[in-house]
Amino acid sequence: MDFSRRYLVFALSYAAIGMALGIYMAASHDHGQLVTHAHVLLVGFVLSLIYGIIHRLWLDAPRRTLANIQFVLHQLAAVAMFVGLFLLYGGKAAEATLEPLLGFGSSGVLAGMLLMLYMVLRPGAVPAAQADKAAA
Repeated sequence: MDFSRRYLVFALSYAAIGMALGIYMAASHDHGQLVTHAHVLLVGFVLSLIYGIIHRLWLDAPRRTLANIQFVLHQLAAVAMFVGLFLLYGGKAAEATLEPLLGFGSSGVLAGMLLMLYMVLRPGAVPAAQADKAAA
C-alpha cells in the first residue's frame, strides 16, 4: 500500500473515532472530552489527510526509510496524544502522570511535521504531477 493510501485509511479511521466521540458527548450531554475530540479530528483526520495528499501530489519517490519513519512517528505520536488527552479529560490520571505521554505525543507530531517539510523541500524532490508529465 502506498503512503497516500495508508494516510487516507488512517485519516478516515480517525474521522470515525472523532465523530463517534462527538456523538457520544452529544448523547450523554457530557462535553468533557471536547479537547480530545478536537485533537483526534485535527491531528488525526485532517493532518493525516493532508499528508496523504502531499504524498499523492508532491512526493513521487520519497526516500522509503524516511517516509516510513515519518509515517510511524506521526501515528505513534498522534495515538499517544489521544490516549493522554482521553485519560486526562476523563479524570482517569493526573496531569503529572500523563506529562511524559503528552510530551511525546506533541513533540512527535511536531517532529513528523518537520520530517514532512524536509521531504517536500529536499533536493531532488519531484512533484508527482511533474513526474507524470515527464514520463509521458
